[in-house]
Amino acid sequence: MDLITAILFISGFVLLVGGAEILVRGASNLAFTIGLSPLVVGLTVVAYGTSAPELAVVLQGIYSGQGDISAGNVVGSNIANILLILGGSALVAPLIVARQLVRQDIPIMIGLSVLLLLMGLDGEIGRTEGIFLCFGGIAYTIFILLQGRQPTDDDDEIPEKISPKQRKQFVLKIALQVGYILGGLACLTVGSRWLIDGAVAAATALGVSKLIVGLTIVAIGTSLPEIATSVVAGFRDQRDIAVGNAVGSNLYNILAVLGICAALSPTGIPISPPLLTFDLPVMIAVAAACLPIFFSGYSIARWEGLLFLAYYAAYTMYLFLHAVEHDALMAYSTIMMAFVVPLTAITLIIIVLRTLHRNHRDRKAACSQDSPSAD
Repeated sequence: MDLITAILFISGFVLLVGGAEILVRGASNLAFTIGLSPLVVGLTVVAYGTSAPELAVVLQGIYSGQGDISAGNVVGSNIANILLILGGSALVAPLIVARQLVRQDIPIMIGLSVLLLLMGLDGEIGRTEGIFLCFGGIAYTIFILLQGRQPTDDDDEIPEKISPKQRKQFVLKIALQVGYILGGLACLTVGSRWLIDGAVAAATALGVSKLIVGLTIVAIGTSLPEIATSVVAGFRDQRDIAVGNAVGSNLYNILAVLGICAALSPTGIPISPPLLTFDLPVMIAVAAACLPIFFSGYSIARWEGLLFLAYYAAYTMYLFLHAVEHDALMAYSTIMMAFVVPLTAITLIIIVLRTLHRNHRDRKAACSQDSPSAD
């Protein structure tokens, strides 16, 4: 690794971590200032911002005549958001999952994943479908912001109580937090690009093939802002932002990123047969797997985070074997389908049954305590 590559890599890493720190700080302070929950800020402001690299890559793919890469980038990013980002964040610190995510946003994510598969059955996401997704993104954002408002009993009296000076200070405080968020996003974008460029240059210098570089460094590259933001949020105990960022990014990748790009593309976004038969079903399965894991105590334990990471490693290995048409692909696929997938399904079922049994036991205990004692 030459000096320039090393400087590029280190500078990118510093900007990435620093940008995530600034973004999380600004987002949490903004939530407190304007009366929104950190989860809602994570689902909207942070998720929109960290999805910007995916939007840039997809738009670039469309205008460069490589629209078939666009949908693959979104699907791969959504898989990474759950398995890689939440898995890594849970290893840093067990994540507490808000009930709203389990009851509302995760089901919406699963529904949108299935909808994307249905839309792609004809081989493309057309302009009309893109416009529909865009309106869905706008409606979802408005709904989340209205739902997440945390009014106080004195809200109606605040305008009469505060002076013009206090109102000005309030506006300046909001502007400062928005500035933190924008600055953090800028650092994340530049830092991730420098980090990717440095890593690609180093890998190429070491003789690593472009295929492996594309399947690993570049594929993970567009998810680096989400990774850094969620990990730093976990360290700062802003776990609602960490989980909301990952789930919100998945929602906006489908609604906003694919929606905008399909609406702008005159020919729509092509959906390749491999994407339709493998990657999209994997994305749906990953989204569905969140429900029983999140539902068990509304948390993601470290061992569950490790399970997510193991699955992401297995998914990446499959992509590599498929790309190089390796002889081991058939055996690897057989092992995954015959052993790993059933074992995971059994584990998820056990988690659900244990949770239901625990909830039933707790309800019986609560009822026995509330019932009047016999005289």
